[in-house]
Amino acid sequence: MSENHLTVRVTVNNTLYERQVEPRLLLSDFLRHELGLTGTHVGCEHGVCGACTILFDDEPVRSCLMLAVQANGHRLMTVEGLAPDEAHLHPLQAAFREAHGLQCGYCTPGFLMTLFPFVQTHPDPSEEEIRAAIAGNLCRCTGYQHIVDAVRLAAQRIHQS
Repeated sequence: MSENHLTVRVTVNNTLYERQVEPRLLLSDFLRHELGLTGTHVGCEHGVCGACTILFDDEPVRSCLMLAVQANGHRLMTVEGLAPDEAHLHPLQAAFREAHGLQCGYCTPGFLMTLFPFVQTHPDPSEEEIRAAIAGNLCRCTGYQHIVDAVRLAAQRIHQS
């Protein structure tokens, strides 16, 4: 190990990884370039757009604002961890598809990771609650109404049982 590198041990999508990284490597770059999890998108690189949102110990965070070394010993979930496999989408992903909650799709992973914990705890969210939950995520294509509709649909499906 080079003296310029640090060891990072992190569980991502229920898989333990250990890598040697430069101390200044951003968590978003670690996920994309070191682990090949390219679903985490990088938009503004300033924490404003939300495209890089992941779950850090079950809480949504902007991975472009964190260093990879800060994730050492923690549990992360990226958009790749939502669905068990390509044939079975998470209800939130399916609702986004069905309600036309995406167009270009660049912002979608960040929205999904922001909304994943939200739909777990909000069985019947109001439009105001949904819009407050997504206030930190920017989309340049959809106008947000279809995203709101998708969240309502997903919450219904998740809490039906």
